[in-house]
Amino acid sequence: MFLDPEVLRNAMRQWATGVVIVTATHDGLAHGMTVSSFTSVSLTPPQVLISLAQNTRTHELVKNAHTFGITILSEGQQDLSDRFAGRIADEQDRLAGLQTFTLETGVPLIEPGLAHFDCRVIATFASGTHTIFIGAVLAARTNAETGPLLYYDRGYRRIA
Repeated sequence: MFLDPEVLRNAMRQWATGVVIVTATHDGLAHGMTVSSFTSVSLTPPQVLISLAQNTRTHELVKNAHTFGITILSEGQQDLSDRFAGRIADEQDRLAGLQTFTLETGVPLIEPGLAHFDCRVIATFASGTHTIFIGAVLAARTNAETGPLLYYDRGYRRIA
């Protein structure tokens, strides 16, 4: 017997998370999505993980390109979070009109942001409706001029 997904969803809403945008590019197509499932795995060697729904364009790009980028959003960037969370349809160019840059792999990273990570996929694990991608961090950059954008119980928050 499985737990009702709504019971799990309601319980998970009690977990406050930072907000990141995962970006990827493959065969000339760049795309991204808002993600809250991001964490450090190891400092030596430097590794992070993300979890992406298998039915998304970003998942396919990461799977095929074996690279991804992470932009950690700062407070006041709710509009970017919403934009990449689906306010702009998956088939449209969510990066249009935004300032981006690259570090090592050519993956677009969004400017500004609190921190940026450029990663190469080193392992994948399919689990339920998602895939966990572990990435070796090839480059990182910080720009912590403000606090992080937080998400808790279906709303954006900031550190008091």
